[in-house]
Amino acid sequence: MEERDFFDERLEMKPASLNCPHCKQSADYELGWFVRTKKKQLPRGADERDRARYAKARSYMLRRDDMMACKNLRCRKRFEISGVQSVVFLE
Repeated sequence: MEERDFFDERLEMKPASLNCPHCKQSADYELGWFVRTKKKQLPRGADERDRARYAKARSYMLRRDDMMACKNLRCRKRFEISGVQSVVFLE
């Protein structure tokens, strides 16, 4: 079985305050996250290895966006998101 068989996936937008490295202006941006929640039950057809992997699996969020465009109309340059974690475990 693959990892996606153990999780339900949905897209969620969360706000984050980021600074543009070019113009140094701070603004709030909507970052896209894949939210993967662990299924309530193990899918059918699982063997012992899959049961062990399912037992260790945890719900998590994975950042979808790596680059953002500056909101300053005079700048509008793209910059890399480095101040926000790329994987966040949910508990």
